[in-house]
Amino acid sequence: MSEPTSITAVVLTKDEVDNITRCLKSLLWCEEIILVDDSKDKTLELARTIVSDKKLRIIKQSSTSDFAALRNMALKQARHVWVLFVDADEEVTPGLAREIKEAICDEGENGYFLKRRDHFLGRWLKFGETAEVRLLKLGRKDAGKWVRRVHEKWEITNPTGELVSPLLHYPHPTVAEFIARINRWTTLDAQEFYDQGVRSNWAKILIFPLGKFLRNYFIKLGFLDGLPGLIMAINMSFHSFLTRAKLYLLQTS
Repeated sequence: MSEPTSITAVVLTKDEVDNITRCLKSLLWCEEIILVDDSKDKTLELARTIVSDKKLRIIKQSSTSDFAALRNMALKQARHVWVLFVDADEEVTPGLAREIKEAICDEGENGYFLKRRDHFLGRWLKFGETAEVRLLKLGRKDAGKWVRRVHEKWEITNPTGELVSPLLHYPHPTVAEFIARINRWTTLDAQEFYDQGVRSNWAKILIFPLGKFLRNYFIKLGFLDGLPGLIMAINMSFHSFLTRAKLYLLQTS
């Protein structure tokens, strides 16, 4: 039987050879690590050199746009009371690991939000909307489920808390890769909006991206992050534009 303070870490992977080493080395303190994998590169080969066979579990899964379903599947497979979801481009610092170990000893909480810190173009971003990201990534296995196919979130029965130490995030190694990801994400976002009955128009295509940029760069002080802050604000605005443009094309096709 699992100890009440034992923890399973879950990582969804697809061709993460550039990220997986850093991620998994930061999770070696967990009792179990589950990889839900659809890689064609050497991600799994690397993973097996980092994590012992006794601790590592690999679930092969074909590509899907329903990321909540993948996470719920892993949640059911977890062997321990507590589950920590980490993306392949994230890293748990030693300080956060210590805080997690202390937090899961508290019987009063069902889950914890983690504060994420983004690294972009050689700089840790301190402003803009990315600096405010709080994600529910640590929780009791039976306390809730993941919802939404895209930009999925874990809905856990209260009470929940928040940890102080940051979860490090290395999302966009280059601007080119950032733009390529935006193209992929916005296709999924547009379809999700369309399925929910949300519709776009010319006004939304113009106004929403502008508002996004003003909010990130000026209201949220993104300009204080220098050139990386400017590029981040522009790309987030571009994300908003593409989502609504693709949604418009869906509804008029």
